[in-house]
Amino acid sequence: MAAVTSQRPYHIIIFGATGFAGQFVVEEVARCAAERPGGSPLIWAVAGRSRQRLEGVLEQAAGRLAMPELRTDIEIIVADVSIEESLAVMCQQGVIILNCVGPYRFYGEPVVKACIENGAHCIDICGEPQFLERMQLEYHTKALDRGVYVIGSCGFDSIPADLGILYTQRQFKGTLTAVESFLKLSSGPEEFSGHDATWQSAVYGFADSGSLHQLRKKFGHRPLPVVGAKVKKSKEIEQYAIPFMGSDPSVVKRTQRFLYEEEHQSPVQYSAYVGVGGLFSIVKLFCGGLLFWFMVKFGLGRKLLTTFPRFFSFGLFSKAGPTMKQIEDTCFSLTFFGEGYSEGTDPSQGRPNAKICTQVIGAEPGYVATVSAVVQAAVTLLNELHSLPRRGGVYTPGAAFYKTSLIDRLHNHGIKFSVRS
Repeated sequence: MAAVTSQRPYHIIIFGATGFAGQFVVEEVARCAAERPGGSPLIWAVAGRSRQRLEGVLEQAAGRLAMPELRTDIEIIVADVSIEESLAVMCQQGVIILNCVGPYRFYGEPVVKACIENGAHCIDICGEPQFLERMQLEYHTKALDRGVYVIGSCGFDSIPADLGILYTQRQFKGTLTAVESFLKLSSGPEEFSGHDATWQSAVYGFADSGSLHQLRKKFGHRPLPVVGAKVKKSKEIEQYAIPFMGSDPSVVKRTQRFLYEEEHQSPVQYSAYVGVGGLFSIVKLFCGGLLFWFMVKFGLGRKLLTTFPRFFSFGLFSKAGPTMKQIEDTCFSLTFFGEGYSEGTDPSQGRPNAKICTQVIGAEPGYVATVSAVVQAAVTLLNELHSLPRRGGVYTPGAAFYKTSLIDRLHNHGIKFSVRS
């Protein structure tokens, strides 16, 4: 098996470059490579099943970015997730594989396995807790033995939340014990829209939600200690909010466990919410949610949901994905309300006596913030490998990049971290 080494043809290989998200990742990597004219060059390639389609992606990126050299200077690697040999050849050529091929529950494991066996680090934009946690359970020791890093959920799921908690901890003067986050999406007249791949991940994830509890039992973890008062929903949010059903709570909890066990930090309780607007939106979501929960339980229901995403998601997701206008007009804010104990106060005595409010803001989450996050995660891994834990393993973003400059890199690439009060 090949060893991890920087002496490979490419620093980064974008696998799944022809996918909806993959095309945006290609453009972001191209921009990032152009930022380093005076430093060491960032050498990258694209990979996927169809050479012709990959050529089309490079042609499109060359036109959009006014970089005609992309048509000729960027290498193409033909690799298919169902052909093990092609994945091995791809992984042997790159230091880092950016895996954009989802849903990950169906297509992610062969890439993780090939990366570990062939000595390439693996970073993805997965938001599927079952896949993420199963990879940690089954491949952490193997990755550690091989000196390979597998870092999942490096897109909007779940870098803003995971690193936002770390940022809040660092800004808090004392012992932070509990944080709630509130996600707000703002869009233009055409409103927000997502791609069918995200919808499919949600359908199959909720359908198989029962297996997640069984999977977690296999870790044999003891419950994290609860420091301070038990977290309660904040009254400071300005609109109706419901629990956020994405991977953020799962990812943050895994990071907090790592920091508690490895860095001996006091764990932070975390709850995540998403703003849904007015009362009418609550009623619509409630009715749609009931229908969704019923349909995912049956094969026919899942078939209908994935065949007609626009209809069953009330226009939120479609096979065509968002238009460029929708992407340009959309942004997000993730606000963190934290509480804890001021410096010199014993967290075992009395109720929390200090609060903090921080915020992470950025452009459209799915195809702007996500690609910025995953590319900066890859650049950080390339440049600050010595700062990552244990020289290998399967990690969350917060656990992997805890001692790196990733927050600063994100801040300089459109994902802004700040203290509000």
